[in-house]
Amino acid sequence: MPLNILDGTFGMSRETGEFINTALSGAYLGFSGGYGETLARKIIASKAKNVRTSILAACYKARVPVTVHAAIGTDIVHQQPTMNGAATGEMSFRDFKVLAHSVSGLKGGGVALNIGSAVILPEVFLKTLTVARNLGHRVKGFSTANFDMLRHYRPTVNVVERPTQGHGRGYSITGHHEIMLPLLAAMIALRLEGKRL
Repeated sequence: MPLNILDGTFGMSRETGEFINTALSGAYLGFSGGYGETLARKIIASKAKNVRTSILAACYKARVPVTVHAAIGTDIVHQQPTMNGAATGEMSFRDFKVLAHSVSGLKGGGVALNIGSAVILPEVFLKTLTVARNLGHRVKGFSTANFDMLRHYRPTVNVVERPTQGHGRGYSITGHHEIMLPLLAAMIALRLEGKRL
């Protein structure tokens, strides 16, 4: 029987909630990392079936900061009995600080991409940029790009326009992810090899 909203079973897959929520609760008091790093470590430690294709695991192994920004009540893992609001909030707040630190390095040539997030990430990005600048980091001269199938207000304003105003470039790239992201990856790979499309 399909899980759906009409009978109250939508999103009630126990395994997903238990995996994420127990990882966050377990790390909450005894680990200084955030939400993204905690999940990456859990994916690797559990030898998850698709660990080789996990962005979280790949970033963690490459020592690239990886963050998750939870808005409590927006994900199916929040409706599970294993949900711990204190752990989720704290781990996500730690990731906010990690992202603010990363954003502080967007100077003269950095790039920030927003891929498919119409609300949460554009808001988080704008706030981390504000924090970085407020702390005295001269974050300017970078490029941003928003990739989505539709143009939305927040990504347009909070990713493409405001952050680069007067000292950078912002791009809106509208199209299907299954086409645009492989093209982006191919362009980056070619550029790293010293070639152009």
